[in-house]
Amino acid sequence: MAGDLRYGILSFGAYIPRLRLARKAIAEANAWFNPALKAQGKGERAICNWDEDPITMAVEAGRDALLGHAAGKLRGLRFASTSFPFLDRLNAGLVGEALSLPEEIGAQDVAGSQRAATTALLQALQSQDNILLLAADKREAKAASPLEMAAGDGAAALLLGHGAPLATLLASATRSADFVDHYRTADSEGDYGWEERWIRDAGYAQIVPPVITRCLERAGKPASAVTHFCMPATLPRLGNAMAKAAGISETALRDNLHSVCGETGVAHPLLLLAAALEDARPGDLVLVVGFGQGADALLFEVTPEIAQTTPRLGVKGHLARRRAETNYAKFLAFNDVIALERGMRAEADKQTALSSLWRNRAALTSFMGGQCGKCGTRQFPLSRVCVNPNCGAIDSQEPHAFADKIGRINSYTADRLTYSPDPPACYGMIQFDEGGRWMMDFTDIDAEALSVGQPMRMMFRIKDIDQQRGFRRYFWKAAPAASTEGN
Repeated sequence: MAGDLRYGILSFGAYIPRLRLARKAIAEANAWFNPALKAQGKGERAICNWDEDPITMAVEAGRDALLGHAAGKLRGLRFASTSFPFLDRLNAGLVGEALSLPEEIGAQDVAGSQRAATTALLQALQSQDNILLLAADKREAKAASPLEMAAGDGAAALLLGHGAPLATLLASATRSADFVDHYRTADSEGDYGWEERWIRDAGYAQIVPPVITRCLERAGKPASAVTHFCMPATLPRLGNAMAKAAGISETALRDNLHSVCGETGVAHPLLLLAAALEDARPGDLVLVVGFGQGADALLFEVTPEIAQTTPRLGVKGHLARRRAETNYAKFLAFNDVIALERGMRAEADKQTALSSLWRNRAALTSFMGGQCGKCGTRQFPLSRVCVNPNCGAIDSQEPHAFADKIGRINSYTADRLTYSPDPPACYGMIQFDEGGRWMMDFTDIDAEALSVGQPMRMMFRIKDIDQQRGFRRYFWKAAPAASTEGN
């Protein structure tokens, strides 16, 4: 890269699922066993639809961050999570194909700690390379557990590279310490957490403030200069305590989004950073902390380029794109906490032919169709013969991406005979505005709201799950293209 180009955060993105479960619904269902839950039954938490997971959320956050930027310049992809769907498959590689990133990109999964995202961010910044950093979590939790109340599903993304950054790193500090506040093993059904007061007093209070102080000293900045303090924490008023211990004004403490989203695990430090950048002004100092078997602290300075940020949904847009969900039983079913009798139609063998998946990956994962080089007709899927009856050219098509195209409903149905984890199964014919059509499943839509001509955007989702072998099959679905999404 040219030596006169600065390095830093070129763009940012976020994704928060549309569904929001009221904590009151959780408390009312479980208060018979644990009355103390009533005190925590305020606000709402973001929950994944049945066809969402860390991979699909990371794809959406990545798309948000890449708006207005060329993916072809990327050299690295880092995906941080503690709830990867696959233990022995490169999750980042699947995300990269869904985003149509170059095959030459170096993709890597990062896990093992709640601060995996901030650690990956530090490593990316030290590499001075063009990197897309993604973080997403959908953590399993037992019913009536504190984590079920406090957690939320979500993802965040940062695009790092040379150019005209929105924010640059002034200094950082880190510490590794095997302080176990909670843990989960391969055989666990959920996290096992320790006593909250111990976590606060022996963990956060002893580990975080010294790391913050060291970071600020390296930057040559007083604690009072911090404009935005991003401190993920689920314990009440812990962020305030950390700000006070570090000498940071409480007015700098960012809202931790607990009441409107919940704590999104590995993604939360980056999600708070994205929220801060949405409000930041040139010259602001943003301090981000990651905690988990130690702590990371990173201090960024916002540049004048923040005023030129490409419009995106981001944190605010996704928070506004919400639908209240009051059915706690549906949440339990979506997360396989309870076993439903799903009926005979759900018993079909859904084995995925991995050879076919590989051969058709451009269409299935990248949603790549074709455009005729002779007449310009676009079609999905790509084939040897142009579908235009007035053309019919052979082997004239070039790959054409449909993932970012807007389509409209030509016809639709809400089918209660076909099995769906969230009936009715809604699907129909989508006519793309720029040409091409395809019969698609719909997602994030209310059956009563379907209408011909309704604009739809494409979203990468779980197609189905092979329960016998544990394999997840992904494909693109059509979702409402709300006005807040810039369409």
